[in-house]
Amino acid sequence: MRILLATDAWSPQVNGVVRTWQQTIRELNTMDHEVEVLHPALGRTVAAPRYNEIRLSLAPWRIVGDAMSRPFDAVHIATEGPIGFETRRRCESRGIPYTTSYHTQFPEYMKRYFALPPAITWRFMRWFHGGARATLAPTQQVTEQLRAHGIICARTWCRGVDTTMFRPSATGLFADLPRPVHLYAGRVAREKNIDAFIEARLPGSKVVVGDGPERARLERAHPAVRFVGYKFGDELAQHYAAADVFVFASRTDTFGVVMLEANACGVPIAAYPVTGPIDVVREGVNGALDEDLVAAAARAMQVPRESCLAHARSQSWRRVAEVLLSHLARR
Repeated sequence: MRILLATDAWSPQVNGVVRTWQQTIRELNTMDHEVEVLHPALGRTVAAPRYNEIRLSLAPWRIVGDAMSRPFDAVHIATEGPIGFETRRRCESRGIPYTTSYHTQFPEYMKRYFALPPAITWRFMRWFHGGARATLAPTQQVTEQLRAHGIICARTWCRGVDTTMFRPSATGLFADLPRPVHLYAGRVAREKNIDAFIEARLPGSKVVVGDGPERARLERAHPAVRFVGYKFGDELAQHYAAADVFVFASRTDTFGVVMLEANACGVPIAAYPVTGPIDVVREGVNGALDEDLVAAAARAMQVPRESCLAHARSQSWRRVAEVLLSHLARR
């Protein structure tokens, strides 16, 4: 099958959306399916308002029009940006069936960055996803949230982790830091609620892996916190493995692939009991959930690393690809 994937989130962006699709495409390729990715870097771009790291396509009609002029079997729209919008428009005008996915709590982000009332954004979301044969959500809780807001085509997808890349390892990283080491990995941005991690009265040390618009401010204000920038592949896995607890402070993520990556390296999770973590973290099995991050981290420290490994190994990217294929709408 030849699949067109329309996404406004792609390399060089570093986030869960990009990572999810890169891994899913890798699995689809091993299953003899071809995926053409329609993304902003195929043409001229402009920085997203208030978020310079994200580049938006200036002429999505050229990117989408070129791809849709060639034969394809299915269309999947991953994001609600210019490329996703243009792909949806062409599918609707030509009567081409398509599927979508919901990766980001878009209404919450629009409220936080632009003070736009969620009711307005949800109206847009219902319109955007309403024509899809299926809208794939990462967890059952997110699926129920979408249906409650009128997106009745929502279906539960899943997420996975590469346990050959993310695995326990002996490393000298953080040997100079007081234990326990609490680690965060991801964008250093307001929507990730990273201030809650930075300001939490956790014992030992804090390490931030990643970058983003809030890094300079936080690094100046909190010199005791170690900021190491983005890490990838084996180097990222070693940073996970060297930590004692992975702290996931976000209240707006739909999933959080980084949590499974940390688990695959034998590290337990401390997080809030909210959408995303509540579907990933099992108390006492691979981490702990609490409205008090300090309390969650203390309980997570008691979780055996072997239990975290076992949980991660039950999550497969092959399953992610199979569920996607089962929902795609063929022409």
